[in-house]
Amino acid sequence: MLTETDKKFLQLAYQEAKDGFDEGGCPIGSVLAEGDQLIAQGRNQRVQGGDPIAHGEMDCLRKAGRQKTYRKMTLYTSLSPCMMCSGTIVQFGIPRVVVGENTTFGGNEEFLRERGVEVIVADDQNCIDLMTRFITEKQELWAEDIAEDID
Repeated sequence: MLTETDKKFLQLAYQEAKDGFDEGGCPIGSVLAEGDQLIAQGRNQRVQGGDPIAHGEMDCLRKAGRQKTYRKMTLYTSLSPCMMCSGTIVQFGIPRVVVGENTTFGGNEEFLRERGVEVIVADDQNCIDLMTRFITEKQELWAEDIAEDID
């Protein structure tokens, strides 16, 4: 169940995703918070920065800078995290992830749960609608982002 804090930070992750979409990039946003304190926010920067690993979660974590611990933090992401981002979540010991949606892309929720991460999927309609629009309008860019060939 989402708390009011969860809803606030998930909305911020969605806004990051929307900003990325408006910039011509992949609309995936992320926020890192400890309780109700915002630590960092970011968005997929693969297109904007020409960086193949600048997924939304990775951009957010880079912006968070060095942290002594992530053990009391929650990572909010507009879209279910890929394996690269999921591995980073596990590596950093982030105990909780709130996912905007996993309808358009089934990420790695089970991988995370098997490693003790609490995963909450919000099924947020704004996140679903934005990704659906992106996948429809920019199929080649989406395929590139998830490393799939389209012929």
